[in-house]
Amino acid sequence: MLTIARLFGKSPFAPLQNHMDKVASCVGELPYLFKAFLEQDSEAIQRIAQKISNLEHEADLTKNDIRNHLPKSLFLPLDRSALLEILSLQDALADQAEQIAANAALLPVPLGEIPEMREDFTILCQKNIEVVRQARQVIKELEDLLECSFGGLEAEKVKGMVEQIAFNEYETVVVKNRLLKTLYSKGDKFPYPAFHLCLTLIEEIGNLARLSEKLGNRIRMLLELH
Repeated sequence: MLTIARLFGKSPFAPLQNHMDKVASCVGELPYLFKAFLEQDSEAIQRIAQKISNLEHEADLTKNDIRNHLPKSLFLPLDRSALLEILSLQDALADQAEQIAANAALLPVPLGEIPEMREDFTILCQKNIEVVRQARQVIKELEDLLECSFGGLEAEKVKGMVEQIAFNEYETVVVKNRLLKTLYSKGDKFPYPAFHLCLTLIEEIGNLARLSEKLGNRIRMLLELH
């Protein structure tokens, strides 16, 4: 059984950061998945999807440890419900990565054969993954925020990071909508199951940035409350 000291170490934010590192490991496999998806490499897709699922399970175990060993009486620089809400948003990112991988493994899609779709799909994937990385960096800043009592220059720095996440999320929506427009215009080139799967994947990839923005905004709320 974990002790509070082992779980939290010297920092009350260590568990959150540890969990976010595991979430980032899940998302970090997506570029390899997307490359295999565009190349219709079914064997590679299946292998990477399984790896992402395993990493998501590891993140789940960490999440459960935090929930099971977080006593109501523990003193934290934020209330217990806020910590659990942040944990839940991080967990949603890992779940989303696993769902994207599972869907990508369903059947081959000739998306990569259409140059303009291949280009925008690649941009969409890159931008969403970058927003997740930015959200992870915000979580890393919690240590410095604590030292500064959630104020001062460090707080302004984090607010700026959150604003950048919001702007980048907007950019992902622009690319997503452009890609969807192309998909509908080229719909006759896809069998219906492939068309529907492509539509689903585009929306699910876009959810990575949306969830990251929600996570950033939750940290921003902490700053406003201190």
